[in-house]
Amino acid sequence: MPLCRLLEIQGASTLRLPAIEIKPIGNRRETAAQLGALAEFDVIIFTSANAVRFGASLLDQKRDLTLAAIGPATARALNQAGYRVAVQPPPRETLDSEGLLRHARLEHPAGRRILIIKGSGGRPFLEEELARRGAHVVGADVYQRVPATPGPAVLAALLASFTAGAVQVITATSLEIAGNLLGLATPALRREFERVHWLVPGERIAAGLRERGLASPLVQADSAEDHDLVAALIRWRSSVSGA
Repeated sequence: MPLCRLLEIQGASTLRLPAIEIKPIGNRRETAAQLGALAEFDVIIFTSANAVRFGASLLDQKRDLTLAAIGPATARALNQAGYRVAVQPPPRETLDSEGLLRHARLEHPAGRRILIIKGSGGRPFLEEELARRGAHVVGADVYQRVPATPGPAVLAALLASFTAGAVQVITATSLEIAGNLLGLATPALRREFERVHWLVPGERIAAGLRERGLASPLVQADSAEDHDLVAALIRWRSSVSGA
């Protein structure tokens, strides 16, 4: 996991606990047939690196399509697959759906056909807002997020790490991940979760955690990008150590 490697470079010890599993859904040929000619879409939006991982094959090596990516990680995934990204959140905008919607191509999309390649059950804001602005929006779900189910031995080892003081920060880059972590926690583990800091990407996730009853102190990063998460932790560590 790149984030863990970056943290370890900074001298941190990391403990990996997957909260969700990513699984492909649908049949590529059937999805491609349902979508029809991709050249008829004015913009094709990929919502995540996983959307690229499971949905880039739908592009069928066509290099003249107008592609959009919500953030740098998604753009990098498209670049690595051999595609150029034309639409991203403008500079100084948030790296999320709200930021992407401030791009000139998407601010006034009335009458345009827009395809969103995404995971099932995700945040519907982008699709709904584009439709509200008059775009004809088509969604293609190419993967699903399934809650991870760690066994009793894994949870017991995790609790032991917390009670030994080996964990000071929990990273949750989405409300879904945070909710799954809280859902799998035993009462004793939930008490430990409340004791440590949670690293979250931005105010929306922070507010969502408060709504779910989490009282833990929060460390807010500027985005869910790995470098922003690491930077937020470094700032927090410096503030508590007096460095």
